[in-house]
Amino acid sequence: MKYILSLFTIIALAICAWLLYLYSHIRFELDKVINYNPRLTTQIFDKDGKLISNLFSKENRLYVNYDEIPARVIEGLVAIEDTHFFEHNGINPDAISRAIIKDIKAGALVEGASTLTQQLIKTLILTREKKIVRKIKEVLLALKLETVLSKEEILERYLNQVYFGHGYYGIKTAAKGYFNKELYELNLKEIAILVGLPRAPSFYDPTRNLKFSLARANQVIQRMNTLGWINAKEYEEAMKSTPKIYDKTLTQNKAPYIVDYVLKTLKDEVKDIKTGGYKINLTVDLDAQRIAKEGLNKAHEKILKRDEYFRNLNKKRGIEKEYDEQGNELSEDRFVENLNGSFISMENSTGKILAMVGGLNYKDSNFNRVVQSKRQPGSAIKPFIYQAALNMGYSPASKIADISRTYEYKVEDSEETKKWKPKNYGGKYKGLISLREALLYSRNLATINLVTDIGIDVVYSTLKDYGFTNMPYDLTITLGSFVISPFDLSQAYSIISNDGTEVKPYIINSIKNRNGTIINFEPEKRYVISPEQAFLTKDIMHDTVIRGTGKRAKVEGLDLAGKTGTTNNNIDAWFCGFSPSIQTIVWFGNDNNVPMRRSETGGIAAIPAFKYFYENYLKLHPEIKREFEKPDGVRTSIINGKKEYYTNTSKLPTNSIDIPKENQIQF
Repeated sequence: MKYILSLFTIIALAICAWLLYLYSHIRFELDKVINYNPRLTTQIFDKDGKLISNLFSKENRLYVNYDEIPARVIEGLVAIEDTHFFEHNGINPDAISRAIIKDIKAGALVEGASTLTQQLIKTLILTREKKIVRKIKEVLLALKLETVLSKEEILERYLNQVYFGHGYYGIKTAAKGYFNKELYELNLKEIAILVGLPRAPSFYDPTRNLKFSLARANQVIQRMNTLGWINAKEYEEAMKSTPKIYDKTLTQNKAPYIVDYVLKTLKDEVKDIKTGGYKINLTVDLDAQRIAKEGLNKAHEKILKRDEYFRNLNKKRGIEKEYDEQGNELSEDRFVENLNGSFISMENSTGKILAMVGGLNYKDSNFNRVVQSKRQPGSAIKPFIYQAALNMGYSPASKIADISRTYEYKVEDSEETKKWKPKNYGGKYKGLISLREALLYSRNLATINLVTDIGIDVVYSTLKDYGFTNMPYDLTITLGSFVISPFDLSQAYSIISNDGTEVKPYIINSIKNRNGTIINFEPEKRYVISPEQAFLTKDIMHDTVIRGTGKRAKVEGLDLAGKTGTTNNNIDAWFCGFSPSIQTIVWFGNDNNVPMRRSETGGIAAIPAFKYFYENYLKLHPEIKREFEKPDGVRTSIINGKKEYYTNTSKLPTNSIDIPKENQIQF
C-alpha cells in the first residue's frame, strides 16, 4: 500500500510539475488577449458621413466597446453558449464532466465543454485541434485570464474577435453586413441569428442557408425563454419574425477611383491604413459623385451615337476611308475602341474635391485619368494667356489682329527649315477684333498674334507663375501643345474661379485613429493675381457660356463661366468651367491618342457632362450661390455702344464713357 501511495504521489507530483512547466511556457501567450490589438477595418466616408468604402487586410472588423453592446446581445450569447458565464472562474466543471462521459463512451473527443473564456483563448491563441494537451493549455490559460480581466472585458474581446461568417469579424461588422443596422437597432430575432453564428459561421450564414440560420436563432430564443430572460410576447414575436438579410460586398466600394486616390495619397503617412481602424472623412459628396458619373456616361453615349450616325452617312455616300487633317488614313474602329473620359469637380474657394471620376468604367480600367493622365489642354490654356495680357494693361476691349501668318522655324539638331501656318477652327479670320471676342470664340490666330505682341518670354514666365510646367518655349504654347493632368489644370483654373487665389485640390477632410485622435486637413492657398484682374477673365468666360463657344453649357438660373479646349486632329476635347462656388473640368479622348471624329470638339463632346452635372447639382443643392459678384475695384464703361469692364491696370481706350457707380448693374 505504501508503495502504491508513493507511486501515486510521484505521479501526482510529476503531473503538477508538468502542469507548472506547461503553464510557464504558455502564460506569456495571454498577452495577446490582455493587450488586445486586433486588425481593424478602416472606413472611408463622404462629407455627409455616408460610407464610401471599407478597407481591410484579411479580416473585415469594426470594433465596438462593451458599453455600446445592447444587453439583449449579451443575454442571447450567454444563454446559448455559456449560461453560467458570470458565475464560473473560467471553466465549467459540470459541463466538463458531461463532456468527459460522452467522450469516454465514444472513444474520442466528440463534445467540448468550452466556456466563452476558453473559446476566446482558443480563437486568439490556440488551435482548434481536439488534443488533450491543447485542452489542458486552454483550461490553464482560462483560469489565469479570469484573474486578470473582468467578465465584461472578456465579452468585449470575444464579440469583437470571433468570426460571424460571410467575411465578417466581430458582431458590429456582422450587424452592418447582414442587416444594414447598428447594434442598438437590432430586434430580438436578428440578435438571435448573430449570437448563433459563432458555433458554425459558414453553415449558419443567413445569406447561404437562411433556413438553418433561422432554426439556430429559434434555439437561442427558446433558451432565453426557458431561462425566463424574455416574456411570452417577446418569445412569440421573435419566433415568427423573418428579418431582411443583405448580401453586400465586403468593401462596399461606391467610388473606386476615389478610394484608390486616397490610398495613394496616404501610403507614406499611414502604413497600417488597412488594419488600423481609421475613420477617413472625405470632401467628396456621394450625390455629386453619382451625377458626375452619370453625366460622363451620358456624354459618352452621345459620342457613340454621333459615331454611328457618321458611319452610316459615309456608307450612304460611298466613303470607305477617312483621313485626319494631315491626310493620314484613320482606322475604322478608332472612335470607340479606346475612347474614355474624366471628370473632377471642386469648391472654388477651398479646393475640396466634390466628385472625381477617373474613367468611364473602373472594371475595364482602374487608370485614373484625372490624376494620372497627361494630355494637351489645347485651347483650354487660352484664358491664362489672355490673363497675362490683361495684367500687362490690355483690356477686354483692346484690339488684336485675327489674321493669318506663316512662321519659319529650324528643326532641332538640323539645318532644315520648316513652315508653320496655324489657322482658326473653320479656317476663317476676322481682321481686327477685341480681346473679348478673341477669347469668346477661341480664335487661334488672334491668340498667336497677341502672344507675338506681348512676347513669348512674358507668356512663358506668366504661365510658369500660374503653375504650368514642361512647356515649349515657342509659339505652340499658345495652342496648349504641352501636357497636363485634369487635376493640375483644375488647380490652375482656380486662379480665375477663386478671384486670383490658387487653391490646391484635396480630398481628405480628416482622419481619426482607433484612439480617437483626429488630424484635420486644411486648404493650401496661394495669392497669384488681384480679384479685379481675375474678374475680367471670369467675365469673358461667363460671356463665352452665354454666346460663345461654350453656349451649350448654359443652365437656367445659374451663372456659369467656361472655356472649351480642342487639340489638333480632335485628339483631346475639354470643357473647363465654374459657377460662383463650384469648378469642374471634363475631358474626353482616346487613351492611345488616336484622333476622335472632327465633330468631337470640347464644345460638343465635353459640355454635355458638364451641363448635366450642374443641372442636377442645382436640384440637389438649390441653396448654392447663383450669381457672380463684381469686386469693388472693377468699373463699368460704355465703348462703341457696348458695356465693358475695366480696372486701374486694364484701362479702356479713350473713346469709352464711364457709367456712374450708382447706375452700374451688379454682375
